[in-house]
Amino acid sequence: MKSYIEKNNDSYTEGQPLDLQKKKPSHDETNKMEKVKILMVDDRRENLLALEAVLNSPDYHLISANSGEEALRYVLHHDFAVILLDVQMPGLNGFETAKLIKKRKKYTHIPIIFITAINQAKEHVLRGYSVGAVDYIVKPFLPETLRLKVREFVKIYQENENAKLESERRRKEELKEVNAKLSLTNRDLRKNKELARVVGETLLDTIITFDCDGFILSVNPAVKEMFGYSMDELIGEHISSLLINNNQLAVDRLTDLPSKVVVECMAKGKYDHYFPVDIQIGSTSIENEKIFVCSIRDITERKKIEHERKNQYELLEKLVEERTQTLQLTNEKLVAEMKEKEKIAADLQLSQELFYKIFESSPCLLTIQKLENGEYIDVNASWLNNTLYSYEDVKNKAFPILHYVSKFDTGIEHNLTDISIHNEKIQYETKDKEIRDGLLSTEIIDVRGEKCILSVITDLTERVRLEHEIQRLDRLNLIGEMAAGIAHEIRNPMTTVRGFLELSKSSPEHLSKQYIDLMLGELKRANSIISEFLNLARNKMTHKVQQQLNTIVTTIFPLIQAEAVLSNKSVILELGECPEIEVDEKEITQVILNLSLNGLEAMESGGKLTIKTYSENGMTMLEIRDEGSGIDAKILEKVGTPFFTTKEEGTGLGLAICYSVAERHKAVIDLETSEEGTTFFIRFNEDISTR
Repeated sequence: MKSYIEKNNDSYTEGQPLDLQKKKPSHDETNKMEKVKILMVDDRRENLLALEAVLNSPDYHLISANSGEEALRYVLHHDFAVILLDVQMPGLNGFETAKLIKKRKKYTHIPIIFITAINQAKEHVLRGYSVGAVDYIVKPFLPETLRLKVREFVKIYQENENAKLESERRRKEELKEVNAKLSLTNRDLRKNKELARVVGETLLDTIITFDCDGFILSVNPAVKEMFGYSMDELIGEHISSLLINNNQLAVDRLTDLPSKVVVECMAKGKYDHYFPVDIQIGSTSIENEKIFVCSIRDITERKKIEHERKNQYELLEKLVEERTQTLQLTNEKLVAEMKEKEKIAADLQLSQELFYKIFESSPCLLTIQKLENGEYIDVNASWLNNTLYSYEDVKNKAFPILHYVSKFDTGIEHNLTDISIHNEKIQYETKDKEIRDGLLSTEIIDVRGEKCILSVITDLTERVRLEHEIQRLDRLNLIGEMAAGIAHEIRNPMTTVRGFLELSKSSPEHLSKQYIDLMLGELKRANSIISEFLNLARNKMTHKVQQQLNTIVTTIFPLIQAEAVLSNKSVILELGECPEIEVDEKEITQVILNLSLNGLEAMESGGKLTIKTYSENGMTMLEIRDEGSGIDAKILEKVGTPFFTTKEEGTGLGLAICYSVAERHKAVIDLETSEEGTTFFIRFNEDISTR
């Protein structure tokens, strides 16, 4: 009888593996084998050329077929990574061809991509997947999409092929090793007929023979390694000294075990160590004496592996259960997301409807233009009514219709950008050349995936006209009030002068120097009132220069201190670091002097006036604080009103002048008052400070 090698290869020479005797492929054949084959099936030549152009690659071997029958012939002789299959073909159509290919188990792994220009209905797509397709592409398709999909299937095919080659290589190596071992075994069998004895002595399993009473007759050398006993120590001993009597196996019934049955039990070594074993009992009769042969195999490692496998299996079951739960949660989330998307879509539709209603019914002038070229997409009725243009004048026009003019002259209509404008005052020109006022706001929006600009104009023409009229009436009202105040203030000294003049007219001897001085004082007072009024009313030109506020305070400090000393009061300076500001020195000096003198007059003897400068949030601050009794809350709102005063001989124009100067310097005057004194704060804005 021939050996395994001789039956499989009669020409085999001893010592040479079978796989080395096969013919090696040539270099050209190897290159051709490395190229991945892709089958393209379409009954139209131009479609095949288009597919070939899209998939052209040095790594692909593209094969074209004009019909389903031709495709089946190619499949019989080639191994394809992927098949691109047209659905509508004469003869065998795409579905029938795919079904025939997938019938054979050998070709079930080939991925099929249907390409069609029709039959996009759900039932046709499902039919394609039912016959074995992995994808369904509708013409016209994106070349890059098809290229990427084919690339992924090719990648999967190459990985499978590499795995097959690696498996074949390992199989050949194993076959080579087996052949070598078989050759060596055959030589050893022929050279040594006593192999059975040698094998018995070299077995890892312990072989024990014992009589029908259980006493050991012989053991092989493996007992030393397994149990720790020498062969001589066990001769004549009972087998129960090696095998534990437990519920699974009764040692006194070992002789009743059927032949070729493997039983698992525990064994005990020489040094009282226990380990699991498999035992198999056989029996024979020698000279009418029954002898039993027991084979014992240590299964400690196997038990360990089984335990590890059990743990791994339990872990795998746990992982599968967790993964199942995760998939269920993911599915629930997906369902919730789909419902949320449906809700968002409904809300979006409602939002669009509301936007359209608001757009059409808004009293503001609304336009939507393309950001790229300024083309008008839509305008609302208010825009048409105010500008006097018709819808035909505007629709799809890509040039400015209205001319916008803002105080910054931004040329908004001519330079659409991504910036948004919020309530910028502008003027726009209507179709009949009327200039109207408004507030312009813009916002970048998406309209069907295209960036557009939404312009909103709030027409202020009537409001501006009314504001101008109100300002004119306010000025007339203020003039009337001021005229009444001036008349009241001047009438008092004039009454005194007139009285003395009437007295002197009837009795000239009564016109003494004392009366003349009194009349001159009254005239001087009237002149002072007129001068302060003119100073308040005059639209004075200021001469501002960059300078330190501390320098102005230091210059006027001696005059304020002299006034304080005369009334037994004191002045404290707290000058901090401040940036230079652009001011008119004379006007700021007048403000400091007026507020300081008012503070000194508000305090009793011994009071302290504090003048403080500092910087806060980028603004220069001037603070003047007195220790007077404060300002009554009832008259607080009248502070700064012309001709309002709490002094017996005051004109009520000092604080009014201070507020006028602050306005010209774009500064703000605030005050805080209590029973412990009053503090005036003057904040010079940062836009007048050094930049």
